[in-house]
Amino acid sequence: MRSTTLLALLALVLLYLVLGALVFRALEQPREQQAQRELGEARERFLRTHPCVSDGDLGLLIKEVADALGGGANPDINSTSHSNYSAWDLGSAFFFSGTIITTIGYGNVALRTDAGRIFCIVYALVGIPLFGFLLAGVGDRLGSALRHGIGHIEAIFLRWHVPKELVRVLSAVLFLLLGCLLFVVAPMFAFCYTEGWSELEAIFFVVVTLTTVGFGDYVAGANPHHTHAAYQPLVWFWILLGLAYFASVLTTIGNWLRVVFRHTRAEMGGFTAQAASWTGTVTARVTQRGGPAAPPPPEKERPLSPPPPAPPEKAEPPAPPSPPSPPTASAPSASALDYPSENLAFIDESSDTQSERGCVVPRAPRGRRRAPHPARKPARPRGPGRLRDKDRPV
Repeated sequence: MRSTTLLALLALVLLYLVLGALVFRALEQPREQQAQRELGEARERFLRTHPCVSDGDLGLLIKEVADALGGGANPDINSTSHSNYSAWDLGSAFFFSGTIITTIGYGNVALRTDAGRIFCIVYALVGIPLFGFLLAGVGDRLGSALRHGIGHIEAIFLRWHVPKELVRVLSAVLFLLLGCLLFVVAPMFAFCYTEGWSELEAIFFVVVTLTTVGFGDYVAGANPHHTHAAYQPLVWFWILLGLAYFASVLTTIGNWLRVVFRHTRAEMGGFTAQAASWTGTVTARVTQRGGPAAPPPPEKERPLSPPPPAPPEKAEPPAPPSPPSPPTASAPSASALDYPSENLAFIDESSDTQSERGCVVPRAPRGRRRAPHPARKPARPRGPGRLRDKDRPV
C-alpha cells in the first residue's frame, strides 16, 4: 500500500472515530447524568431513613458492592436460597475460557487471584493462535458448504435462462441472507425465549458478541435461574460458528474488493492508452495541415571510415513449420457489467473452495501438449572416433 493511500486511510479512520465520539457523547451523556442524580437521591433517602448509618459507612458499602458485582457476584442471589449456585461451575468456567481465546472478554466475571491472572496470561497467549487456526478451518468449510448449496440454486436459475450477472448477484444476496438467518435471526429469538430479553436487547447481544466487542452488560447464562450445565457451552459453539461465518464473509468481501480494484486499474490503463492514441492522432492531423511540426531529431555523427563488412553467414536450412498452437481464451475486458458478476460465490481463493468449485463452474480444458515434429530428428552425438563425410578417405 502506498504511503499516500495509507495516510488517507488513517485520516478517514480518525475522522470516523471523532464522529463516533461526538454521537455517543450526545446520546449517552444525558443518561449518565440522570443516573448519577438518581444515585445521589437514593443515597440521601437511605441516610434519612437510617440515621444511625454514617455517610462514610454507606460509601464503603457501595464500593464493596460495586467491586463484588465486577467480580461476578449477582445481587439477586441470597446465600440461603441459592446455596449451590456458583459463577465458577464447570459450564460457566468453560464459557469463561471460551471468551478468553475468542478475545470477546465480556467482563461480567473477572479474575481476582494472582495465580489466576498469571495462568490467564499463558492461557491466552497459547489459546488465541490455536483458536485462530480453528476459526480459519471452520470458516473455510462453512463457507464452502453454503456456497455449494447456493451453487445448485444458481444452476436452477441458469436453466430458467436468467442472465448470469443477475444470477451471481442473487447468489451473493442469498449467501448473506442465509448466514444472517442461521447465525443472527434464529439466535435472537432463542435468546428472547431463554433469557427473557426484548428483541433489541437480543440482537444487541448477538452483534456485540459476533463482532468480539463484548461489553458484558448482556451475557447469555448470567441469570442464576439457568441451572443447566450445558447451556453456556452450547452458546460458545454458536459463537464459534458465527465467528467463522463472519470471518468467511469478511475474507470474501476482501477478495471482491481486490477484484474491483484490479478491474479499475485495467480500465484506467485502457483509458490512458486511448488518450495517448487520440493525442497522437490529433498531432498527426495538425502536422499534415501545416501546423507547428515537431523539431526533427538530431542527426548522429557519421563515422570517419565506413565499418568493415560483416563476414557472410552460412545459409541455414529453413525450419519446418511448427504445428498450430491451441487457441487460448482472451482475457475478458473490464466493464461495468463485470463488477456484479464477481460475487461472493466465485472469487474465493482458498484451496478447499477451489477443489469444490468444479461442481458449479466447469474449468476450461487444458491445452494439448505439442507432439514432436516428425522432420525434427535429434542429432546423434559426434564422438572422437566418428569422422565426417568430407574427412573420410576416398
